[in-house]
Amino acid sequence: MSATLSYDPYQLPAGLLAVAVHAVFFALLYFGFSWQTQPARTISVELWQSLPEVEIAPPAVPRIAEAIQPVRPAQPEKLIKPDITLPDKKDKKKVEPKPTQQIPVEKKPDQAEQRERIATEQAAQQAAQAARETAEQAAREKAAQDAAMNAMVKEFGDKITNKIRSKIVMPPDVRDDALAIFSVTLLPGGTVLNADLKKSSGNAAYDSAVERAIWKAQPLPLPADVAMFNHFRVLLLKFRPVE
Repeated sequence: MSATLSYDPYQLPAGLLAVAVHAVFFALLYFGFSWQTQPARTISVELWQSLPEVEIAPPAVPRIAEAIQPVRPAQPEKLIKPDITLPDKKDKKKVEPKPTQQIPVEKKPDQAEQRERIATEQAAQQAAQAARETAEQAAREKAAQDAAMNAMVKEFGDKITNKIRSKIVMPPDVRDDALAIFSVTLLPGGTVLNADLKKSSGNAAYDSAVERAIWKAQPLPLPADVAMFNHFRVLLLKFRPVE
């Protein structure tokens, strides 16, 4: 086996170039590291035996008075006074003329008017006098009629009572002061419609005897004048054993 050696003309420049590149690379590394390196800083330390007292300032309080300002009420608008011209008090007042009092002049009455006035007064007096006389006459007549009517009522009342008393059959043992009162209702002509005992005499036998006598005595006597019947329609009759 044989070895053949050959010479390459490009090997030497290539080696030189590689060496130069490596040299430049190492130079950049060296200078770059030394450029970034800085000297170490020195630190000073102070030792204290105790902490110093520190004054703590109070927190600042905001001024509320300055922050809150009072709101002033809106001022009302000034009233605009109308331009009114007032009358001057110094102006002269109008003097009104005072009414003149007229003194009435007495007028003498005429003789004819005076006579007429007197006649009128006399006529009025006469009329008043006549009216008074008429009223007095009417009163007298009415009083006379009332008196006559009362006399007639009493007269026929006595007649009715006497007729009934004549029909009473007196029971025994009746006191003299016994009093029986009956209300008797009549019909025209004297017929008895009803007889009611209003007050007992205290003796039932005497009360019954009087009631029987009332029914027996009809027709009772009445005035002939029919207009008088209203005064005898209802009679209140009193009976005693001794009259």
